[in-house]
Amino acid sequence: MTAKKKKLNIIQKIQRFWRETIGELRKVTWPTPKEAWKMTRLVMIVMVIMAMLLGVLDFVFSQFISFLVTL
Repeated sequence: MTAKKKKLNIIQKIQRFWRETIGELRKVTWPTPKEAWKMTRLVMIVMVIMAMLLGVLDFVFSQFISFLVTL
């Protein structure tokens, strides 16, 4: 015999979602402020390096295309 699932209304669905979300957030291991700043600095450094790399590649490719067009 299969048990019938109770049809939830919108309010019950929202309440269930909120309870499950809070339950999952309690399981999270949050970084300490020191770890958060360390990771933030790392992300900023990687962003600057990638921006410079993409800028150089953009310049090189645009010069290459300009060279091909002027041939």
